[in-house]
Amino acid sequence: MDNTFSLGISIDKNSISKTDFRTTQQKEEATQSHRDEGFTFHILEKGTVIIEIDFETHHVTAPAVVYLHPDQVHRMLDIDDIIVCSLSINSENLNTGYLKILEELNPVTPLSLETEAYSIVAESFLLCLNFYRQKENKLYYPLLRDSCNTFIGFLLSQFLNVIKPEDSFSRSDTVAKAFRNLLEKNYITLKRPGQYADLLNISTPYLNECIKGSTGNSVSYLIQERIILEAKRLLYHTDKSVKEIAFELGYADYPYFTRLFSKVTGISAMTFRRKNFD
Repeated sequence: MDNTFSLGISIDKNSISKTDFRTTQQKEEATQSHRDEGFTFHILEKGTVIIEIDFETHHVTAPAVVYLHPDQVHRMLDIDDIIVCSLSINSENLNTGYLKILEELNPVTPLSLETEAYSIVAESFLLCLNFYRQKENKLYYPLLRDSCNTFIGFLLSQFLNVIKPEDSFSRSDTVAKAFRNLLEKNYITLKRPGQYADLLNISTPYLNECIKGSTGNSVSYLIQERIILEAKRLLYHTDKSVKEIAFELGYADYPYFTRLFSKVTGISAMTFRRKNFD
């Protein structure tokens, strides 16, 4: 990816082969876990890639699109001679409606593209890339921003095509979506099911009934899973101590947090950190 991000938009197209990584150090640098500065889209034009997103492994074959939220920790595990088109954009440059959808899509699995859709995606990306390179154009910034939003809008339409439409949601689905939106915004400060039920103006038993019906899991389970996901991200992506991470996630009781992490993951936080850096 082009490192120029001064305008909050970065675009690049690369051909990458296993032979590009001639040394162990080059391979380690290429597969290093990281977060992107903006909302990032990788269009796999050719080849296959194995990518880990938030500690889940995905096998992606071209043509496909991978969407990454800025919060997500990810790394490339393996490739097979790929051509990838990449675009990253910050929230300030995004259409507000698209930004709302992107937040709600997080997380989403990589999406395979049909031939017709891929053709439109490829042409739209090329237009964005051309505008990105026309830095002397007097309308450079608006042309770049607007073309990128058009490109992203079409990608979003493809993701939405495979997601259950809201007009077919059951009551449980509607409550579950509202709960997940609240959870994403409040998991650091609100950790009890009753607090979310109060925000939704429903009873705690009814919230649990809806979440169980829609996801198969309890409210407490989803709250704990979201907290531990963020803990994993911080353990992997930062040098903060487990105690610092516990405090950042709203736990003044450090021993309780370590017990919770072990309960959810089956291993201690320090074991998780060591295991993922081996």
